[in-house]
Amino acid sequence: MSVAFVTGSGGLIGSEAVRHFAGMGLDVVGIDNDMRQEFFGEEASTAWNVRRLTDELGEAYSHHSIDIRDRGALGALFKRYGRDVAVVIHTAAQPSHDWAVRDPFTDFDVNAAGTLNVLQNVREHCIEAPVIHCSTNKVYGDRPNSLPLVELETRWEIEPGHPYEQGIREDMPIDACLHSIFGASKVAADVMVQEYGRYFGMKTACFRGGTLTGPAHSATELHGFLGYVMRANMEHRTYKIFGYQGKQVRDAIHSSDVVSAFEAFFRNPRSAAVYNLGGGRYSNTSNREAFALAEQITGQEMITEYVEANRIGDHKWWIGSNEAFQADYPDWKQVYDVPMIMREIYEANVDKWVPARDGEVRS
Repeated sequence: MSVAFVTGSGGLIGSEAVRHFAGMGLDVVGIDNDMRQEFFGEEASTAWNVRRLTDELGEAYSHHSIDIRDRGALGALFKRYGRDVAVVIHTAAQPSHDWAVRDPFTDFDVNAAGTLNVLQNVREHCIEAPVIHCSTNKVYGDRPNSLPLVELETRWEIEPGHPYEQGIREDMPIDACLHSIFGASKVAADVMVQEYGRYFGMKTACFRGGTLTGPAHSATELHGFLGYVMRANMEHRTYKIFGYQGKQVRDAIHSSDVVSAFEAFFRNPRSAAVYNLGGGRYSNTSNREAFALAEQITGQEMITEYVEANRIGDHKWWIGSNEAFQADYPDWKQVYDVPMIMREIYEANVDKWVPARDGEVRS
């Protein structure tokens, strides 16, 4: 029996990974206790996604409502499956800058200690299994904001001819800059994943994601950029723009393209690999450009509110380079660009994200 362990299996990337690796013929063990609901409220719950996975996959999917901070419960599950575990995909996390400030202990315990718990269990019970870790571009802190940027009509852009013109590479330093509390906890996790690869010879990869997106996102204001743009538009919510004139740029990669990269690594793993993984030059947008696309898709005008202060540690411009990953895995290709992603999000949620009824209040 070959088993794929997926933490955060009810989330965007986790659920995509569950389906993908089940489709490859692996039995999938999902670990998710719906902390997203605790972080962001009922609308962000992933319970609906877990139910859908269970219905669709039947016996190929086994779900466990375990908190990755619970070393005893996590250890017992790893021990049960032992060396049958063929791959571990670690997507569980507290993902928000703003939420981390409210409760730094929980943020660090989930992001850093939870990752350590996963790594140590792999070392003890299934050391040959590759560990695929969902890191983040926020490990670079606010250093991208020191790049020479030019203000254009709808976006910020990097100065032409700069070495990062085609995307920020992994050689950008991650220290001596401001990260946010969330960014710091993700740095700790990222470095620990690398260390288990180097120190113990385990097969590990840190995928430093840009904006990871897709129709399975339980989009909410504090997390889920393109999903929340579409949700705000479709439900006639007010979308708050935080600083930078709404011209901040993000690259965006569809969950399907992310998970196909995970498969490539699983089939030919390396030790202590580090890759930026995002939309790159192929798929990126500013807030303003995303609003225009949403309006084009739905025919509904965006309702926005501008907040002068940007979020602490937020990037003014992020377009990552996938060059390092593509050099190691040249057969991997991106499929989705931003217009395709936003239309798919719309079509998947058109019957669910509807305007509030009279007397119903939404922020």
